[in-house]
Amino acid sequence: MSRDFWISSGHHLLDRADNGGLVATPDFLRAFLARPEMAPVPESGPRERALHQALLADPTLRVDEATLAAIEDADGRENYAVWLGFRDRLLAQPTLEAAYLGLMRGGVGRVPALFLDQLVHLILRNMLDGCADPLLLRAAECLFRAQRVSIQEGGILLADEEVVEQRATTGGFGTLAQLLAQAGTAPRSVDLDVLHAESADQYWERSDRFDMVLDVAFTRPGLDALARVLERWVAHFTGVRVSIQPVQTIRDARWVWHVGLDGEASRSLNAMWRGEDVPQADLARVLSLFRLDFADPGDMLERVAGRPVYLAMAMTGARTLRLKPQNLLLNLPFREGGAN
Repeated sequence: MSRDFWISSGHHLLDRADNGGLVATPDFLRAFLARPEMAPVPESGPRERALHQALLADPTLRVDEATLAAIEDADGRENYAVWLGFRDRLLAQPTLEAAYLGLMRGGVGRVPALFLDQLVHLILRNMLDGCADPLLLRAAECLFRAQRVSIQEGGILLADEEVVEQRATTGGFGTLAQLLAQAGTAPRSVDLDVLHAESADQYWERSDRFDMVLDVAFTRPGLDALARVLERWVAHFTGVRVSIQPVQTIRDARWVWHVGLDGEASRSLNAMWRGEDVPQADLARVLSLFRLDFADPGDMLERVAGRPVYLAMAMTGARTLRLKPQNLLLNLPFREGGAN
């Protein structure tokens, strides 16, 4: 029997289209209006409060420029303008998947990164519905939540950045630890549980806490799980089947295509492909390399059909990993008109 996970994504507020994609509902849009960034504060004026109430009653309500301009607070006007633009782009598409792909292809404009991460969170929850493998679910978190990287004893450990910062600040002692941190006292080290076979069952009750660590060192199950998630991500959006395998090096005299899974990796791969000397510090930040193969070469651009695509992911100098899952959708060598 499948078990629920990521309840905080709000997936229960959405409908499903006939093609399996997610469809926005009024309740889903109301959930955005309840966010602290959108909810009225004591200083909010009557016009802002009236608009908020009207949108709660009908989240699809058309709001004209005059109504927006009448909001008393400049920040409030900006927040509503951004949210309404995002809402309209969601409603203009048949599914959230189509809306996300449209945003990635056409430019996100003023859509906050927080909203885009929420879409990825929901799409992955839909894509992985019924999944019984906590390793896959924890690996999928990397596509919508920044990770803090720790390299120790042969492992490459990924911990949720927000959780690490919170634990390092409070250290389990609440306000007292926050005061100590503000006073310059060094934060305590953060001790989180690594997800492995013996602890995997704990994931179900902790999935919305994002507090389990994933080891993505070469040959470790966590890295394989990430590869499987990326395969499913490509298939979910495009219908194209690919296989992704971790590799230790790229030795290919006919290297023709690559995709960085984040900004750091893109820069390093581009330099390596051009034959440039990549600084050792940049190479040290590359955490993993992958080889991607299309199941059907006919799904590829004709000039590179049958050739592998190399992928990489890398941490920043601050040891943060921020994957960009849209890179696989935008930059793989799909044949013209082949990907959705």
